[in-house]
Amino acid sequence: MEMENGTTGKALCPLVENYKYILLPLTYSSVFVLGLLLNGAMLWLSCCRARDWTCTTIYLVNLAVADLLYLFSLPLLIINYILQDTWPFGELLCKLVRFLFYANLYGSVLLLTCISVHRFLGVCYPIRSLPFRTRRRAAAGAATSWVLVFLQLLPTSSYARTGLINNHTVCYDMTSPENLSSYFPYGMALTASGFLFPFLIILVCYSLMIRSLTRCTGDTNPTSSAARAKSIRTILLVCGLFAVCLLPFHVTRSIYLFIRVYRVADCQLLQRWSLLYKIWRPLVSLNSCINPLLYFLSGQTNRARLALDLTLPWRSLRPFPLGLALVPWLKRLIPPLCTLLSGSCRGP
Repeated sequence: MEMENGTTGKALCPLVENYKYILLPLTYSSVFVLGLLLNGAMLWLSCCRARDWTCTTIYLVNLAVADLLYLFSLPLLIINYILQDTWPFGELLCKLVRFLFYANLYGSVLLLTCISVHRFLGVCYPIRSLPFRTRRRAAAGAATSWVLVFLQLLPTSSYARTGLINNHTVCYDMTSPENLSSYFPYGMALTASGFLFPFLIILVCYSLMIRSLTRCTGDTNPTSSAARAKSIRTILLVCGLFAVCLLPFHVTRSIYLFIRVYRVADCQLLQRWSLLYKIWRPLVSLNSCINPLLYFLSGQTNRARLALDLTLPWRSLRPFPLGLALVPWLKRLIPPLCTLLSGSCRGP
């Protein structure tokens, strides 16, 4: 049981959060193992096996780097929740873990926005957009995304901190209770600039893409039909990522933060939204496992599947029994994933 203090210290609500000590270690452990395998494989294939990088590959490699940086912080969170929300690693690592979470979250959103704009230009303006769809511009777009994320998250280094609750050290999810009033406008601005505006751009791009693709349904060219099908699957995957992982997280986080600041005396309401938010918080990390699936839509599916089946050094996983146990499952999973997502994989 934890106590949620109001920003003025006038209200004190006991929150029953025993579910965290089971749900969060299990979720983070699963995301860590699966995300490490998928992103590591995608990064290795892109860097060591791919001959020429496309614009999409540049964005996806940056996505993999963002995912891996976050995944490497998950063991600290797993230990924290196994110890029943006790943080033994000091304030510096607390700040780093919170920074990496949001850097992965909003870095992924901006990079997915770049991919969406790139595909929108390719589908709707294939000829006129050629000067803008170059690897140099893709690298510049990825670099700009990282700079924007860094600037957005600078206040996190100030707000993220450790504190004492029930005589044990915790790493606050957002900030300490006494700083919630000043954190609230920053949190809302971060949600708007890091999620809402990019999400609207993606919706506009994909709406125009779908309109353009449906106008071409009379084209019987097999190549054009395959390209349209791949574009539609990409749209569905990205929209599914936002619908399942990102949108519920931001909605529950915003409402929970509002209640913590302005309705903290309503303990029942606080308990309800605390539960919803803290269930969706680990689920948003699933984007680290979903992002690599975009690789199978980038036109390199056959080579990726062949390399994963034949040349990826699975033997290096022997020191890690859990990772090794997942290898046969992954080998069975990858071919149907390829077939589902790109329709271009064949059996060996």
